[in-house]
Amino acid sequence: VLQSSKVLAKKELSYMPVIGWMWYFLEIVFCKRKWEEDRKTVVQKLLNLRDYPENFWFLIHCEGTRFTEQKHQISMQVAEAKGLPKLKYHLLPRTKGFAVTVQCLRNVVSAVYDSTLNFRNNENPTLLGVLNGKKYHADLYVRRVIHILIPFYQERIPLEDVPEDEQECSTWLHKLYQEKDAFQEEYYRTGTYPAVPTIPPRRPWTLLNWLFWALLLLYPLFKLLINMINSGSSLTLASFAFVIIIASVGVRWMIGVTEINKGSTYGNNDNKQKQK
Repeated sequence: VLQSSKVLAKKELSYMPVIGWMWYFLEIVFCKRKWEEDRKTVVQKLLNLRDYPENFWFLIHCEGTRFTEQKHQISMQVAEAKGLPKLKYHLLPRTKGFAVTVQCLRNVVSAVYDSTLNFRNNENPTLLGVLNGKKYHADLYVRRVIHILIPFYQERIPLEDVPEDEQECSTWLHKLYQEKDAFQEEYYRTGTYPAVPTIPPRRPWTLLNWLFWALLLLYPLFKLLINMINSGSSLTLASFAFVIIIASVGVRWMIGVTEINKGSTYGNNDNKQKQK
């Protein structure tokens, strides 16, 4: 189902070369993260997904931005001002986007999966590290619901269990994040989540598929490079080198966008304005 995944993402990502353009045509829901301007647009795009012909995941990061100590401090000041319980390892969730998503996709999306991702040994993964072949060890925790009357675990929260009223949905989401914070506390204390871990088997098909397409696409590129070198034209070689340099700079720029220390100020100024 991952190939049909949709996500609620910031508008700036739609301008990213190749990736952003591809997301635009895949009906990704973009927002400016200013709810007064976003509500109508987000609702319309979510309603359009009700007729999507395939099964899909809709991914939403309710905190709205990446975690930093500065953003966490400001977020907890907002929590104190609003009388909400403070979180140690998360920012306060942005409840309006989640509530609207639940309202628009009810009877289309069947369940909510609450997942938490951590990296061992305080690793700080970056896209550049991945491209350089660095190995990161990730632990993914998928929230399970325990049924009292019939004792079994279920790796999903039926959407019927999520309140439709916006205020009740907001309360439900805040409670969920308090529980997530407790799971995170357990992880930092013991290095594991409060559940029996499952390690998925390696699938050779993924590697074989990547090798097939890599060889198929790289062969004409290498053939072109050899022909250009054999041509002996200084202008041709200089043009090729210029294209390589521009492509390298562009890739480095896109990688820089993914780094946390170069992230947006969303969550800093926005929360300060709310406190005023």
